[in-house]
Amino acid sequence: MDYQAIQLVIRNSVAVITLNRPTVMNALNTQMRAEITHAFKAAEKEARVIIMTGAGSAFCSGQDLGDGGSAANIDMERTLRDEYVPMLKAIFDCRVPTISAVNGAAAGAGANLALAADVVIASEDAYFVQAFTRIGLIPDAGGTYWLPRQMGAAKAMGAALFADKISAKQAADWGMIYETAPADTFLDHVQKRAAHLATGPTVAYRQLKKAIRGSFENSLDEQLALEARLQGKCGMTRDFQEGVVSFLEKRAPRYEGR
Repeated sequence: MDYQAIQLVIRNSVAVITLNRPTVMNALNTQMRAEITHAFKAAEKEARVIIMTGAGSAFCSGQDLGDGGSAANIDMERTLRDEYVPMLKAIFDCRVPTISAVNGAAAGAGANLALAADVVIASEDAYFVQAFTRIGLIPDAGGTYWLPRQMGAAKAMGAALFADKISAKQAADWGMIYETAPADTFLDHVQKRAAHLATGPTVAYRQLKKAIRGSFENSLDEQLALEARLQGKCGMTRDFQEGVVSFLEKRAPRYEGR
C-alpha cells in the first residue's frame, strides 16, 4: 500500500508505524484507520516487534470530526464497526509484541488507540484524556474495555466522567500504562525496549499474551490448563532449546524467534 496518512519503516526486525498527520495532531480519519490496519497486518509478517507513534508534538488527538463533512453527519455506529474495530483488532491480535510510544497528547480515540498495544511507554511530557463526554459521547475505540482492566473501575469511571487530563506520570502510577521516559531520551529508550523484544523468543511472547489475556475470563483450573498447554508449545521451540543451552554455557542467548 502507498501510505499517505502514516509511515511504515522496518529495520532490524523492528517496525515503526508513525501516524503522520501532524497538522491536525494526527487525528484519525478514514484513510488513516485503513492504513493502520493494513500496516499492522503487513508488519507482523516481517518484524518481531512493532512500535506505533505520532509525528510532530502529538500522538493522536482522536477522531477527525471534520472527516466526511460535519460531525452531525457521522454515522458513529457504522464508523466504529467498519473502521475502528478492524484497526483495533489488527493491533490487539498482532502476532508479535506491540509498543505504543506516546510522544505527546493522546486524546479521545487516540488515547484508546494507544492502549490497544501490548505495552504503552509515554514521554514524561505526554498526557491522556478521555475527552468524549466533552462532546456528549461515551468512550469508544476500546476505552470501556481497556480502562477498567488497566486502572480499575473507580479511576476508569472518574477519567471517563470528568474527562480530566491524565499526565504520563499519573497514568503510570495508576497502572494505565507501563512506564514513562524523559522527553529528551524518550526515542532512544523506546528503541532499546523494542530491540530487546526484537531479539527475544517471539513464540513465547505470543503465548504469553494469550495467557495473560485469558486470565481475566478463566477460573484457576482453566488458567492452569491454559498455562500448561501454551508452555507445551513454547517447550517445542528452537528458542527454548537455545535458552537452556545458553544458560548452561553462561552466555547471552541468540533467539531466532521460532
